[in-house]
Amino acid sequence: MATAQHLAPSANGSHLIWATAKKSCVGTALGPSRVWFTLGRGILTEVFYPRIDIPAIRDLGFLLSDGKGFWLELKSHEGWTQSLADSRVPLPSIEHRHERFQFRFDVVADPRRDVLLLDYELKTDDPLQLFVLCASRLGGDATTNRAWAGKWEGRELLWAEQGPFGLALLCRDVEGASAFRRRSVGFVGASDLWQDLAQHNGAMQWQYDSAGPGEMALAGELPDCGTLALGLGTSKEAAATNAWASLAQGFAEIRDSYTADWRHWHDSHKSPRSFGRHLSEDMLVLYQRSKNVLKVHADRTFPGALVASLSVPWGEASDSRGGYHLVWSRDLVESAGAALMAGMVTEARDVLCYLISTQQADGHWLQNQWLGGKPFWQGIQLDEAGFPVLLAALLQNHEALGDIAVQDMIHRALIFILREGPVTGQDRWEEDAGVNPFTLAVAIAALVEGAEFLGGKAADCARMVADYWNARLEDWAFVRDTDLARTHGVRGYYLRIAPADVLVQDGAKDEWVQIKNRAHDPHLPAEEQVANDFLQLVRYGLRRADDPHIVDSVKVMDALLRSDTPKGPVWHRYNGDGYGEHDDGSPFDGCGIGRGWPLLVGERGHYALAAGEDARLYLQAMTAMTGVGGLLPEQVWDRDPIPEKDLFPGQPSGSAMPLVWAHGEFVKLCHSLATKAPVDRPAATWARYQGQRPQLDYRLWRLRQRPRRLGQGQELRVLLHRPFTLHWGINDWQQVQDTPSTDWDLGHIAILPSQKLPVGTQLQFTIHWRDDDSWQGENFSVAIEEGEDAQR
Repeated sequence: MATAQHLAPSANGSHLIWATAKKSCVGTALGPSRVWFTLGRGILTEVFYPRIDIPAIRDLGFLLSDGKGFWLELKSHEGWTQSLADSRVPLPSIEHRHERFQFRFDVVADPRRDVLLLDYELKTDDPLQLFVLCASRLGGDATTNRAWAGKWEGRELLWAEQGPFGLALLCRDVEGASAFRRRSVGFVGASDLWQDLAQHNGAMQWQYDSAGPGEMALAGELPDCGTLALGLGTSKEAAATNAWASLAQGFAEIRDSYTADWRHWHDSHKSPRSFGRHLSEDMLVLYQRSKNVLKVHADRTFPGALVASLSVPWGEASDSRGGYHLVWSRDLVESAGAALMAGMVTEARDVLCYLISTQQADGHWLQNQWLGGKPFWQGIQLDEAGFPVLLAALLQNHEALGDIAVQDMIHRALIFILREGPVTGQDRWEEDAGVNPFTLAVAIAALVEGAEFLGGKAADCARMVADYWNARLEDWAFVRDTDLARTHGVRGYYLRIAPADVLVQDGAKDEWVQIKNRAHDPHLPAEEQVANDFLQLVRYGLRRADDPHIVDSVKVMDALLRSDTPKGPVWHRYNGDGYGEHDDGSPFDGCGIGRGWPLLVGERGHYALAAGEDARLYLQAMTAMTGVGGLLPEQVWDRDPIPEKDLFPGQPSGSAMPLVWAHGEFVKLCHSLATKAPVDRPAATWARYQGQRPQLDYRLWRLRQRPRRLGQGQELRVLLHRPFTLHWGINDWQQVQDTPSTDWDLGHIAILPSQKLPVGTQLQFTIHWRDDDSWQGENFSVAIEEGEDAQR
């Protein structure tokens, strides 16, 4: 027998990969407990404590051995099933069937303690040994955990610590006694139980009683029937105290309390009666499960903070520290909108309060962040500055805003949008900069909705910019007479993203745009890139579903981005996408080939609804694309099956599952179908535009947005962020005049009386900054023209 002094070091320092992203169940108790659990591949995968963004373990699974050569790790066993006694309650039961045994375990989170219980039973006619193996990742850290196999208060246990986090793993047999037999701790990948059995013909030979620091493996031999308790706390002793208390209360009583809490919650959030006329039984089940996903992914330390997913995409090949257990303001608002539709008013209000608390000083939100507000990635996405404003408006329209103070948040958000827009640093897929139809739709709607709260000159300024951006959408982001348009028999289509140069020069739409995650040929001309992002223009009421620009774009989008699978149609994010598995099914590793997104099926369904089509086709497809356990994935496989890699057409790929945003989209499409209109359509935006492009008698000039032509009879309005005086003249600086700006709250505006200038006039100007008595140091020119050319 080896001793603690002879522990083998980890061969590679630490093993940073995660568990499978294909979750079959996610759950948490609805009491004060601060534990979240996930299941995948027939075992318990990541468990989170004390916040939903802090993993405590990588996985906890089981191994069986006869000690004579046969041994099996259950996470590599394909013969497993999962069931729920009540589809409304995330209380999973996993069963593994093998020719030599049957093994079942049920999982429940204690509603009142930070403990997870696993009730298990092995049935076999063979003398098989049963082991548990747990990879400790306290604090989400795979480098500094320490572990021990010992006794506490006379009970055998396994425990680990890292900083302020403690873990204890205990077992109780059917008689109520502490039931661990042999136990050992070691380094994952070097001295863990798996390595032990692999090196010793299925026999357990190592029994180390301490190990670390590193990623720790805790292992113990179990009786054939019993209950495991995974306790978590501020120390290993605290974790053990709560774990044994839960075992003393018993699995059955805790299970009944957990179940009663979830059933009561659903009874308080009933589905609309009209759903029975519109949704099939399978859709209704997915609707209830989607509500669960929204509820489960919410934190308790920071009410209103929801992570994007309790998974790491392609986790078994990923060393990402954050994965998707981070907060994105876009995902957060999309989820909050769905929660509000499902009657989760308190949860939606909490989201808004959380967003108000995490807004940056200049008005924007971080690309993504840990729950406490610490940034993860560093990008700037304009839509993420607009979405919180839309949530405030949605709550107001549902008479649910109450006394939440939103004025300052909205004011700062609109200033940021005006200063940075219409260009975004990244699109919603967190990739390229430019003018993106989805992002611009959100920004325009945020300006209009925000104006309702601000009033006065601020409202006038916000609406003026919104109208102008709305009127220029086709000029900036629609392309005509390309090879792609001719191939598909259309006049043109909306671009995925237009380079920022379209704001200051003509012809920029043929510039090359880099495709992220694409190793081969990472550049494509902007005019050849198509996405479904323009559908948001219809959803938010900026364009009608039958607008010729929209209809042509849908035709091209469906031809390029739609894949038909046995589960139904699915759409890709854009042509040339590199975020997905490789052709051979190997995991995304920084590059790959983008796959179909069920989320986009829901967005396509919202457009179908606006176009007078039957949206149930899209709900059916989303329902069919769920995985084992009925959760919606980020992506589905859309090529020939690769069974050895568990990839089948229309079924989940190795990306994140569940994707909370996808479940939120399903919930909203269910409600939109019942109400015959998008339930998240901003009300003031719809009232202002009703699908029509504004006709304006002015052009807006900004340092980031410099039109070079002005239509005859149009007014030139110069909008800047500081007080200034416009020093201007015509036709080579004749008739020079000075026009001071006026304060419109969100910006400073100078209006030049250019309406009566004849065609052919050249208007020149420069800028004097009044706050520091400096000059911009540039001269600018605008030509007065007539006809269509002046509108571009």
